[in-house]
Amino acid sequence: MAVDYLVIVVYLAGMLAMGWWGMRRARSKSEFLVAGRRLGPAMYSGTMAAIVLGGASTIGGVGLGYQYGLSGAWMVFTIGLGLLALSVFFSARIARLKVYTVSEMLDLRYGGRAGVISGVVMWAYTLMLAVTSTIAYATIFDVLFDMNRTLAIVLGGSIVVAYSTLGGMWSITLTDMVQFVVKTIGVLLLLLPIAVVKAGGFSEMKDRLPTEYFDPLGIGGETIFTYVLIYTFGMLIGQDIWQRVFTARSDTTAKWGGTVAGTYCLAYALAGAVIGTAAKVLYPKLGSPDDAFATIVKEELPVGVRGLVLAAALAAVMSTSSGALIACATVANNDIWSRLRGIGKAPAENAENADDHDEVKGNRVFILIMGLAVICTAIAIDNVVEALTVAYNLLVGGLLVPILGGLVWKRGTVHGALASVVAGGLAVVVLMATYGILANEPVYYGLLASLAAYLVVSFATPATDAAVLAAWRERLAGRAPEPESELASEPAATPR
Repeated sequence: MAVDYLVIVVYLAGMLAMGWWGMRRARSKSEFLVAGRRLGPAMYSGTMAAIVLGGASTIGGVGLGYQYGLSGAWMVFTIGLGLLALSVFFSARIARLKVYTVSEMLDLRYGGRAGVISGVVMWAYTLMLAVTSTIAYATIFDVLFDMNRTLAIVLGGSIVVAYSTLGGMWSITLTDMVQFVVKTIGVLLLLLPIAVVKAGGFSEMKDRLPTEYFDPLGIGGETIFTYVLIYTFGMLIGQDIWQRVFTARSDTTAKWGGTVAGTYCLAYALAGAVIGTAAKVLYPKLGSPDDAFATIVKEELPVGVRGLVLAAALAAVMSTSSGALIACATVANNDIWSRLRGIGKAPAENAENADDHDEVKGNRVFILIMGLAVICTAIAIDNVVEALTVAYNLLVGGLLVPILGGLVWKRGTVHGALASVVAGGLAVVVLMATYGILANEPVYYGLLASLAAYLVVSFATPATDAAVLAAWRERLAGRAPEPESELASEPAATPR
């Protein structure tokens, strides 16, 4: 294992080095939180694919393939569909808004006062998303070093917190690009063909497994529908995803770069399911489907290649964890703390007037604080699936309707948005307590409650002020002036 250890250590050291480099580049709020809004198509596509394909997509995707066969691809497939829908229908408009958070978008659309409650819900989602990724470190480090779970979480979490705190989005962008390359080589180009060959090829796999393993709908129609509801719609509104859209240098980059990333996700989904199916042939009696990835890597891959594939799994976890962490810190600082301190009604209206140095320093502090909170929560929580379900139930049940409603329906009002967030969020929490965290009912009925509250209250209250809607349309069309501090921090070179 010495060679494998060396590969992992070099990889981790490289992540920290990129954090140090990013620290020297991130000198303004725009640079620190959204990489100066200057990413070109190649870097944008790679980093977007990296953040959405995390530990759940890699380890969990292979586990679903082990349990259900090719239909186990549906979870990751619906993530790809969501990213495609976001990129084709909404990303160009989102990029033109020039904001930092989803709650700032709600303030612009509804005329302020919508951001605090929505910020709390979004903060809870991003926190739990970061926690689920951090828990996954334990699985990987256990395979690598037979390490204690708590120590593994602290070690992996500390590395992510370190490079995220140092360089913000620039560090995360650079590390995500490396992680995208490592994942592509490790999972798609190495593990996939080796697993199929070791299992005897597709003909042998079909002979040794039940026919339902090769049924595209074998996982069940209700499960697929739930995946679409949670993951496809979740991709449309998550702060972690929107913050990456904000990094695009143009709306064209956001649209077509995201389309490429979404297509990549579809291929990654199928690869994970095939690897899991091959693992079922090779190891039919594993204690847990989630052990399939680690087992096939540890037992079937040669020295060196094994280290690279484990680095790929680590890359998948780190990319999602770092993206969720900076999203969580951005929401906590800009949407919650700033408002509680009374700095302003809407951060979008005054954030650019603050001193850039102080803004960067403040956001670094929040990343560090949120990072410590994520590590402590990950140590206390043992179930990745439950934590991820809580995150997406809150996101979809509480925020899907007011966000998409604001983008497509001009009659929606601030009171309708607030009622929608409260009704949907409370319904989700109560129903999770009643039916159980993993039940489908909380997100189904929570979404219906959110939609009903939005429509009824919006129709019952005065329409949004015409001046607010006019300013909103100007921002959506990209005709609003660039924030002065972003123009001032714009360097001559543009990354491609």
